Amino acid sequence: MGFAATNTQLSDQFASLDEQVNPLLPEPWAKADPADSLYRLAREAMARSDWKRAAEIFHRIPERYPQSAYAGQAMYYEAYSLYRSGGDDDLSDARDRLNELKNRYPGIAKSSDGTTLFTRVCGELAKRGDESCARTITEKADPGSVATTPQQGRSCPSDDDEDDDRIAALNALLQMDAGQAMPILKKVLERRDTCSVALRRKAVFLVSQKRTDETANILMNVARSDPDQEVREQAVFWLSQVPGSTGLLEQILQGNGDENIKEKALFSLSQQNEPRAQQILRDFAMRESESSDLREKAIFWLGQRHSPENTDFLRNLYSRLTDQDLKEKILFSLSQQKGAGNDQWLMTIALNPKEDIELRKKALFWAGQGGIAISQLSQLYDRMNDTEMKDQIIFALSQRPRESAAIDKLFDIAKNEKDSELRKKAIFWLGQSRDPRVQQFLLDLINK
Repeated sequence: MGFAATNTQLSDQFASLDEQVNPLLPEPWAKADPADSLYRLAREAMARSDWKRAAEIFHRIPERYPQSAYAGQAMYYEAYSLYRSGGDDDLSDARDRLNELKNRYPGIAKSSDGTTLFTRVCGELAKRGDESCARTITEKADPGSVATTPQQGRSCPSDDDEDDDRIAALNALLQMDAGQAMPILKKVLERRDTCSVALRRKAVFLVSQKRTDETANILMNVARSDPDQEVREQAVFWLSQVPGSTGLLEQILQGNGDENIKEKALFSLSQQNEPRAQQILRDFAMRESESSDLREKAIFWLGQRHSPENTDFLRNLYSRLTDQDLKEKILFSLSQQKGAGNDQWLMTIALNPKEDIELRKKALFWAGQGGIAISQLSQLYDRMNDTEMKDQIIFALSQRPRESAAIDKLFDIAKNEKDSELRKKAIFWLGQSRDPRVQQFLLDLINK
């Protein structure tokens, strides 16, 4: 289902920063060091997620043994443990430790991603009202004040580089007030250098989570003008989460020639609760100038939204189509709408000799999956002359192994069907069943 895919993407985006960054504490490496035993104890506390205890022990190492080989690492992991502990005082202490780390052990601060951790700590403090940290996050996320190009001595962040402090600063904006965050995000989205692509992709998501009067228009502008294909597609995708964006999505379907963008727009429309969104999907499904793939997508999403209007539309559209793939997609979409009488409608397609045989077989399959009565399938088998359709009925019966009536009919076919190939099919599917009667039946056949 498409909705599951959406929820997955949302949960990935909202994943806790604590889960995204779980530093692997180095194994003890200096057994003769006076702080070795403390380092081991702190490491064990971290492994138990006992953050208070870990921070306390790590704190002792540089305090007691400033020349220890473990001192710099201990200061970094003390800050990390305080961050994970999460109290206001803990976060303030973590910030202090990271500032101290930068002054006392600059090499460790750089190699252990101290800057990124500082950004995370400050982002959490900014969320809780710390004005100093709010300014710091703003400066880091603002593309005008942060080096974002290789020429300025920094590498470009990648899409999944959660350890980059620029990405971390943007993540922190998610927790900040829209009034503070949106001006920065708009500046990020205005960039056109190749090194800002990952930042723009992140910014698109963040904009979609800020419920403001300009959210939809910002995303629409990105969808129209950003030079990166994925940024444009993500902007359209996240419009699905913005109420009131139906009209903008309709504009994309009417004026954009990019099929990937249109596909995202169809999905986003499917997530809107406005009746107008469903009407746009229905209109698009009828549009012969569009590709079959896109029309199939529209038909699929109509099938996911159960309504009498969609059911009637899909049935009527089926009778007007000549494209076999589109007709097959309608059969599937209607099979997903339970309780709307579609199983019987599918049976009328299966029984219609004027229909393509493959479509009849598909209709029969989906009717069987939808719960059409076994008695109806059995009666259909008895009066059916077409071998292919009888074969499909046998398969439909085999997909209902927990219903004794289905097994009974397979027994009947295996015993009495004149066509040997059909008998073999029934016997094969009986062999896949766990019905206790099957073993004796097969034994009787063998001994016959």
